[in-house]
Amino acid sequence: MPSLITFNTTEVHLWNRAQQETSMVIDLPQTYVAPPTISVGLNSLDVKAGTGVRVTAFAGDIDNRKFTANVNTWANTTLWSGGINCFVMRPANLDFLSGEFATAEVETSERINFKRPFATPPNVVVFLRQLDVGEGSCTRVTAYATDIDAKGFTIHVDTSSDTKLRSGIAGWIAYPEDKENIYSGTANTFQVRPMQNVTPGAVAQKYIDFNNTAFYATPSVFVALNTIDCSTAHDLRVNAYSTDISTRGMTWHIDSWSDTILYSAGISFIAFN
Repeated sequence: MPSLITFNTTEVHLWNRAQQETSMVIDLPQTYVAPPTISVGLNSLDVKAGTGVRVTAFAGDIDNRKFTANVNTWANTTLWSGGINCFVMRPANLDFLSGEFATAEVETSERINFKRPFATPPNVVVFLRQLDVGEGSCTRVTAYATDIDAKGFTIHVDTSSDTKLRSGIAGWIAYPEDKENIYSGTANTFQVRPMQNVTPGAVAQKYIDFNNTAFYATPSVFVALNTIDCSTAHDLRVNAYSTDISTRGMTWHIDSWSDTILYSAGISFIAFN
């Protein structure tokens, strides 16, 4: 079965002591026969306004017992804090395929062909791992999948308005649609509040059920951002997580705080045993 590992830069330094590179060596939940595959998604960001949103998160130095979690920035960006969820897949696990897509200067979508086809169109989960967004009135980025079939899908990292997306990387995880003990989906703040006239520091939450998925224990839940739409007038602050997790469902949360104007934000999630 997969495993969930979380990391936040505040485990290494105080939020108001920003640094460009933050890392921590993390022990894996077990010793594997070979290095596992680790998919990383951003779930929390606190970025100073006026400096551009530049953040990258990745797992490095992976061996069969441990890896290094990294959340970095560069240039003049001030990253007060950043958090990630890591979906750890054991070696030779044939149920899961994963990868990522990096935008080019023009191309913001690409057809992904699976290394091995599924019997039927799989479930595909897409999320943000890296962003490099220039100054504009808003930071607007969304990652998603279309045209899913048994052989592949099209992945997108899109923007709109005057947002200047220099580059972005989206991760993806695919698994059989009939796989047991797993449930995935997406959620967005616009499901519970409008995108207009947003109160500074607005929060959003909603309970969802797992559609009668059979879990044999309380599942772990991977949560990562797939959409951000935030004013650049103030710091970008967003934190996505889940609570009240049971075998029947969970409550998802997408919070901002202080004077942040978060028009909307979305998540992708995977609940699994």
